Amino acid sequence: MPLIRWAFWLLLSFANASPAFAQASASVEVSGAVQKSLDLDAAALAAFPAAAIGQFTQSRSGSGADSRSTVRGVRLAALIERAGLDSADRNAWKSLAVIATATDGYRAVFSWPEIMNTPVGEGVLVLFERDGKPLDEREGRIALISAADLKTGPRHVRNLKRIEVRALN
Repeated sequence: MPLIRWAFWLLLSFANASPAFAQASASVEVSGAVQKSLDLDAAALAAFPAAAIGQFTQSRSGSGADSRSTVRGVRLAALIERAGLDSADRNAWKSLAVIATATDGYRAVFSWPEIMNTPVGEGVLVLFERDGKPLDEREGRIALISAADLKTGPRHVRNLKRIEVRALN
């Protein structure tokens, strides 16, 4: 019997494994504890008001040489504000989590107070452009990055497909 359980666990772990190459994202869904769900492509993101758009220059290394690129995107807070928080309790926002999920299942998590009430929140962008061009296939047409993090990699979600607002009660 233990062998059967082990085999089942092994099969289940392969079924949940991320593919080597993630499916490119074409749009992002904003859902969960919001008044209205949104489904936005890169063009819809680019059409947000200028005050909701952010940009920064990112330094990247990896191949031995540093490279710099400028990215543009919509602030995560602006997306969620457009969807509207779904709560009658005026203090409920203090216990909300925001989960950004990629097409391959990779996730990054933020608290709503972190997004709305800290300098980190100003730099959490849903990206649609790098160096004046659409994002490439590797990154997906839509990605997310937390520019104010000390290490941007762990909360860089390539091929972003969903942003879910969830109550932590």
